[in-house]
Amino acid sequence: MTNQSNGVKNRAVAQWVAEAAQLTQPDQIVWCDGSEEERQRMTRDAIASRVLIPLNPAKRPGCYLHRSNPNDVARTEQLTFVCTPDKDGAGPTNNWMPPDETYAKLRGWLNGAMRGRTMYVVPYVMGPVGSPFAKVGFELTDSVYVALSMRIMTRMGRAALELLGDSDHFNRGLHSTLDLNPERRLICHFPQDNTIWSVGSGYGGNALLSKKCFALRIASYLGRTEGWLAEHMLILGLESPEGETTYVAAAFPSACGKTNLAMLLPPQAFKGWRVHTIGDDIAWLRIGADGRLWAINPEAGYFGVAPGTNAHSNPNAMKTVQHDAIFTNVAATPDGDIWWEGMGTEPPAGLIDWRGQKWDRGSGQPAAHPNSRFTAPMTNNPALSPKANDPQGVPISAIIFGGRRASTVPLVVEAYDWSHGVFFGASMGSETTAAAVGQVGVVRRDPMAMLPFCGYNILEYFGHWQELVKRLPNPPKIFEVNWFRKDREGKFLWPGYSENMRVLKWIVDRVKGRVGAEQTPIGLVPRKEELDLTGLEISTAQLQQATSINAGEWLAELDQVEEYFARLGAGSFNGFEERIKSARAALAQWR
Repeated sequence: MTNQSNGVKNRAVAQWVAEAAQLTQPDQIVWCDGSEEERQRMTRDAIASRVLIPLNPAKRPGCYLHRSNPNDVARTEQLTFVCTPDKDGAGPTNNWMPPDETYAKLRGWLNGAMRGRTMYVVPYVMGPVGSPFAKVGFELTDSVYVALSMRIMTRMGRAALELLGDSDHFNRGLHSTLDLNPERRLICHFPQDNTIWSVGSGYGGNALLSKKCFALRIASYLGRTEGWLAEHMLILGLESPEGETTYVAAAFPSACGKTNLAMLLPPQAFKGWRVHTIGDDIAWLRIGADGRLWAINPEAGYFGVAPGTNAHSNPNAMKTVQHDAIFTNVAATPDGDIWWEGMGTEPPAGLIDWRGQKWDRGSGQPAAHPNSRFTAPMTNNPALSPKANDPQGVPISAIIFGGRRASTVPLVVEAYDWSHGVFFGASMGSETTAAAVGQVGVVRRDPMAMLPFCGYNILEYFGHWQELVKRLPNPPKIFEVNWFRKDREGKFLWPGYSENMRVLKWIVDRVKGRVGAEQTPIGLVPRKEELDLTGLEISTAQLQQATSINAGEWLAELDQVEEYFARLGAGSFNGFEERIKSARAALAQWR
């Protein structure tokens, strides 16, 4: 076994890597340093082993295509476990296994699993280096695709070792693809040990352990114990023509438009307005010395859904993936470019689908997998905020919750207070998408868009949100949005994409106290004259439907919410039961 340790001095790290190597028996160990020379060398290895396919350098310089196993194309929530000492610690929404039993099972699977392979030791920092928010992690992996992707998604390399120093407080991530057999696939989190073991999958959501595993599941547990929040949220800055920038965090389930909103390009009618991207997926939030909530994006790259991304829906994302990106499970064109459904161009003749097979319109299957992805560094984004690497983060003035709902939920509604906003988030529902394995298009409750990502008991998580405000003298306002409401013919009522700027402006105006709102049984909604529709072609009837509150629909919604909380054991938890009761009474009197 070759061990290129590069003189690592941290004893805890060296001992842990040695123990993992003794278990998995790799042929060699490579300690990643994050250098350009290393990237080039690993890329050559990935190309030689057909893990990466180079794309046309004239069309996509520095870009590569990766095809995962067809049985390994999305997060496997049913195989994802939170392994706390007792089942109550994981709560009613997480799969649970006892830690000792789980470690023993996975050790059996991992015994000798890396023979004939290289173990990459990937040190990384989540958050700007030097930030009080920053956390250090290590991922040990036998996948060069994972190692190269982690270089994009995190601050990877020597900076992590320097930041860690002699400390033993780091996230321990062990990953092996094994033989990609779904019968031997588990993604297991041990919050009390700050540890993640992922086996049997090479898909990003299961294998890039910095992302959902550490930055959300483990970090949410750390946040509860340390007094902060790790959330499935984008962060953006909205700059007015006068140069005033307001920062917003927003939670949406996967594939519901987070990246599009984070990189939004304002419509022509909003000349002088700009949207700056801090992050598109994850936010870590702490209470600042000024009594406000401050946030950073712990990541350094984007792992975005490709289908539906085009020059209309997200022009900045299309620019972001022009160079130095890795594409996973998209289609390939004969001239070495990529293509996916919803790209805005016709599929060219001779297309090769995501499985590597010839494709035409008669194939009966999509050319790109519905959950195909792009991985690109945030520095590629032309809308990247100058505050993206600010170690102190940015102050959050508004929090937005949103899902994919064809009915009931209006275009935008403001909570009456923080507790009401927590109810918005805790009761949020969204139609399922291809980002997770299972049936698509079914409405499921997804509290704060954290259902698959909360690393401890969801009831304690709700309580943590409620308790936080006691230490937060200047809390942000909370809103709920829905870009996806449809008419009776199934057509979207709101144009979405760049036009969502109009809703963002109303939210900012509410934060600044510049506009009023109409009271309804479910919250505060815009008055028609205060939602800026300049240059927008939308009928009065469409707008009315998009923003309306239907008492019958909402009474049915509250029935479902109450049933959901009862299943969680939270019928009267944190005042939710009283919140539902008062909403019912108000709806009964609603016009």
